[in-house]
Amino acid sequence: MTLTVDGTTVVAPGYRLEVHPAQPRAVLRDAEGRVWTELSLLASLDLVGGRDESYDIAPVRVVAAADDAVELVIEASSSVWERKAVHVRCTDGAIEVWATVSGTGRLADVSLLGGRAVLASGAAGTFRSAIRFASLFSPTPTEPVSVVRPATAASSLGVVGDAEPGRLHGIFSPPPLCWALGSRLADGPADVPAGEWWGMSVRAPVDELTMTAVRYDPLDGGFLLRLDYEGHTAVDGSFRTPTLVLRPADTPWQALADHRADLAGHGLAPSDPPPGAAWWAEPIFCGWGAQCARAAAAAVPVAAADLARQDVYDELLGVLHEAGVDPGTVVIDDRWQASYGTGAVDRDHWPDLRGWIAKQHASGRRVLLWWKAWDPAGLPADECVTDPAGRAVAVDVANPAYLARLTRIVTELIGPDGLDADGFKVDFTQRAPSGESLRATDGPWGIAALHRLLATMSAAAKAAKPDALVVTHTPHPSFGDVTDMVRLNDVLERDTSGEPVAVVDQLRFRHAVVSASLPGHLIDTDQWPMPSREQWRAYVEAQASLGPGSVPALYYAESIDNSGEELTADDLALVALTWARYRS
Repeated sequence: MTLTVDGTTVVAPGYRLEVHPAQPRAVLRDAEGRVWTELSLLASLDLVGGRDESYDIAPVRVVAAADDAVELVIEASSSVWERKAVHVRCTDGAIEVWATVSGTGRLADVSLLGGRAVLASGAAGTFRSAIRFASLFSPTPTEPVSVVRPATAASSLGVVGDAEPGRLHGIFSPPPLCWALGSRLADGPADVPAGEWWGMSVRAPVDELTMTAVRYDPLDGGFLLRLDYEGHTAVDGSFRTPTLVLRPADTPWQALADHRADLAGHGLAPSDPPPGAAWWAEPIFCGWGAQCARAAAAAVPVAAADLARQDVYDELLGVLHEAGVDPGTVVIDDRWQASYGTGAVDRDHWPDLRGWIAKQHASGRRVLLWWKAWDPAGLPADECVTDPAGRAVAVDVANPAYLARLTRIVTELIGPDGLDADGFKVDFTQRAPSGESLRATDGPWGIAALHRLLATMSAAAKAAKPDALVVTHTPHPSFGDVTDMVRLNDVLERDTSGEPVAVVDQLRFRHAVVSASLPGHLIDTDQWPMPSREQWRAYVEAQASLGPGSVPALYYAESIDNSGEELTADDLALVALTWARYRS
């Protein structure tokens, strides 16, 4: 690597960064000289009650230069901070950007690679980095389905979402905080085109990921990244933002693998997990799809959750047994609980859940309990995050009293003196509390809070039963220590033009994301909802061949909920055949 004396230009094997000597901007070229972006070297760290604007911006200054790295700094005055600077570190393989501030307050929004400023020229307002790339790969499934979207389309990665418009990006929560910038547009909703790519990822200890989301925010040929802290991260003295890492990549999958390796190399993500229990890899039957199918076919309206009953599950397993389909693991889905937050069993639906689990054990099966993350139902308000009216909206994982309660609940559900279940399928991790007005104990928020919740559940489960299995939809590399298996989660429906997207294409993309981000972890291939019997059959055949770690999962026994088509003996024979091949 060399640093020229003619201006401020850093030349590395894979890129060239030309920093403007007087303006907070830098042109990023690849090894062939192509311009990918003109980076804005501004940042805004807004406080609750005060917006951060930069002014009196100093020229770029070289603060460290060596054979293996060059560090630059751009200092500026701030409307809310005592001191403020943007830092750029260039190494052989990557460019790292972060901001530091000194002062006191609670963070609202943070913008990187752009922000509000008043320049010496008189230009003022919000400045952004330039979009000179064609497309953006997002590692989280979205509705509409758009794996590689135009670079002018926004993207959000985090732990907040649901099925409402503009919010269905919580299928993975959190996904890896890593995009890929591409040189070509995609030919379809699940297409990942060939061509040149740059990875753009977020590096920070997981307990410092106190934002609910990181958003790629484009506008009129420019973009910046926004981190939503929502007033729940206090600064008293100094603060350093997460580091943005930009590096060339051959494919988006390499960008994800590089992100994982970068985190692991800095001690911020675990290495490959130790081998799990052999039974973890057994085919799974989850009753949710069958519950939905029965509800759809019912002559008298009934909620699917009301069909999570002991007699119904016995009937469903009987249907599978008659067809020669023998799951090694059964998931009791939504809802076996009397209330979501307490873990107390609904005795009307499950008069003897402990005995039922013992019966499954005697048959050589294991039992997982579906768990709705964040739900406060049945819990005292003082252990919950509340809205301004004092109503509970989520459990408060910064509150030691709630964590102690959660540990007791998990111990009772998993321990041999309790229900003696074998683990959890954790759902709804995208329901993290979100909002500046919410009231909670000071402590972790956003992504960091979810990690603490899952760490508490996982530790309690392993203490009660060392081979307990915890299944989540959290493929961020730093969550590798709190999940044993990653589920691919609910199938989506349509692309940006409203056309259906094949379920196998969707799940192949998701499998590739998890494999790159958490190599060595098992993958629950999931199976709900299915649009038709034909697509269900295609996915049954594809499940075991998706790649390393794939565990087949079956959600249906009698019919398909969305289409109403009945499953035939031939259909269930296909399941039995694919499972036999998988087991062999």
